[in-house]
Amino acid sequence: MENINKLTIDKIRSILQNIKYPGFSRDIVSFGMVKNISIKGNSADIDLQINSKNEDNLMQLKNHIEETLHQNGLNEVNIYFQKPTPQSSSTGNEQQSLNQQSIPGVDNIIAIASGKGGVGKSTVAVNLAATLGKKYRVGLLDLDIYGPSLPLLVNINTQPQMTEDNKLIPYEKYNMHLMSFGFINAQNAPTIWRGPMVSRMTQQFFEDVEWGDLDFLILDLPPGTGDIQLTLVQKLALTGAIIVTTPQKLALLDVKKGADMFNKVNTPVMGVIENMTHFMCPHCNEMTKIFPGEGGKEESSRLNVPLLGRIYLSPELTASTENGIPYVLKYKDSPITSEFSKIASQIYSISGASIHNTV
Repeated sequence: MENINKLTIDKIRSILQNIKYPGFSRDIVSFGMVKNISIKGNSADIDLQINSKNEDNLMQLKNHIEETLHQNGLNEVNIYFQKPTPQSSSTGNEQQSLNQQSIPGVDNIIAIASGKGGVGKSTVAVNLAATLGKKYRVGLLDLDIYGPSLPLLVNINTQPQMTEDNKLIPYEKYNMHLMSFGFINAQNAPTIWRGPMVSRMTQQFFEDVEWGDLDFLILDLPPGTGDIQLTLVQKLALTGAIIVTTPQKLALLDVKKGADMFNKVNTPVMGVIENMTHFMCPHCNEMTKIFPGEGGKEESSRLNVPLLGRIYLSPELTASTENGIPYVLKYKDSPITSEFSKIASQIYSISGASIHNTV
């Protein structure tokens, strides 16, 4: 057993680096959850800052820390959970304050992101939201101002209504609250905007939409790390981000940039989803890899986060995007739907969603 006189703050921090947050393969120190450690006599006080309302996860983590530190010589361990506060990030001597805010009534805000276009991110987002919508109160916000896809994915081509105080009312369809710039720009006119205009429009979708009470708000981000993404991480208190990639290394190069952006601003990456992992023959069920590589596995290992799931190529999945019906609602017994259910369960566990009502 470790002599308490030698158990320094640095030693305790080193021990905590071996403690994983429940549902993750990443430790609580690298997540930035350990905010303060103090030692007095044979006891230690540890302040943790965790954006979670999942009491089971918090209690499991508390017990794990106490048991581990007891084994290393401490008689008393006090764990204090702090509420998240606006964070700051620095590059060199430059300090940037993040005046992050939550959306009233929304428990968890999860960004679906990728550094590269064409990886099927919007298809993943709508099917994930539809899967969560089977049990929980869910909203889906399409933030791709230049190329919105949600109107096609859910077959809505009209403009939303407004409240008396000029807030947009989301469409309700498939047990989801839906909003997209494509609903407003119903004429499908080309969008030619400079950065500041894009940032203002992005912020309006957070402030001027009547979302109501939601367990999850899923954000379908455009590819890249431009104005929309920067506005998002600066203004909005995200529960976390999920990275979508395809297997090949060419896609992975751009995906890494997007994932690293979230890490730089202390937004947790919750996991990785690999899309188009292989093609499943509908006649013989034989699997054929279309793209070389193991992009999802490589990126999840690099980030030390779970590979949440792998979605294979399917003609029906493509057709569902054209027909405006989420695949998981039409093909309820398929392996792809089961995979989305597995992903949704992990997201609930990781996010620690505070569920008030089921639908």
